[in-house]
Amino acid sequence: MRSDQPAPLSIKILAGAGLLFLHLPILLIFVYAFTTEDKTYQWPPPGYTLKWLEVTWNRPDVWEALTLSVKVASISTLIAMLLGTLCAAAVSRTRFFGREVVSLLVILPIALPGIITGISLRSAFNIADIPFSFWTIVLGHATFCVVVVYNNAVARFRRLSGSLIEASMDLGANSFQTFRHVILPNISTALLAGGMLAFALSFDEVIVTTFTAGQQATLPIWMLEELVRPRQRPVTNVVAMVVVIVTFVPILLAYYLTRDGDQVAGHSK
Repeated sequence: MRSDQPAPLSIKILAGAGLLFLHLPILLIFVYAFTTEDKTYQWPPPGYTLKWLEVTWNRPDVWEALTLSVKVASISTLIAMLLGTLCAAAVSRTRFFGREVVSLLVILPIALPGIITGISLRSAFNIADIPFSFWTIVLGHATFCVVVVYNNAVARFRRLSGSLIEASMDLGANSFQTFRHVILPNISTALLAGGMLAFALSFDEVIVTTFTAGQQATLPIWMLEELVRPRQRPVTNVVAMVVVIVTFVPILLAYYLTRDGDQVAGHSK
């Protein structure tokens, strides 16, 4: 089948069914965020109201959890962008013994179950006598955020022609000028996309946060606690809706950034 031909109706139906299976439960969260019932889930909802938005807005515990989540995700993303870019540059632009092993070790944290990473970090912090704090959460999130940035950066580094760097050096540019005017413009969209994906991944992380947070609660941890001791379930649904939106936006932007980058790379060939 040629790629420019329209898909058969059966393929369209199956694709639609698959999308409904994946996203219908998420859409229900949006519906229940506006229901008038505050204790149970009832379908169809008995009515709709906007009051839970105001209730959520006036909950200080929600703002504390949201602020902590944004701070952790932002700092974890910055650390991941720095370390991920350096690792990608070392692996893709140089040759040394054990390079593939290093690449595997960098990617490994994202392949491990979150509970394994969380238990490992908790054990390491206990052995080092490091008290649980804001920074232990950041370190925990950075371990898997680095992988996201690394994967994006290393793919773009490998498409970057070495002749451009050599030409820059031949024309008298130093290492910083070459990085600023040649390397950075070519990898910038990949770095931004990796950073956005890392932020989204960190913002809604639950398992690693549970093992490294101590008494602090990020937004996903707050949601779990509310589900265990439900008071106003629509408030939890409003918060869940916010998490979905905050997570969806950077993922969408990362998709468009990497798609445009691929198109530019294709035209440059």
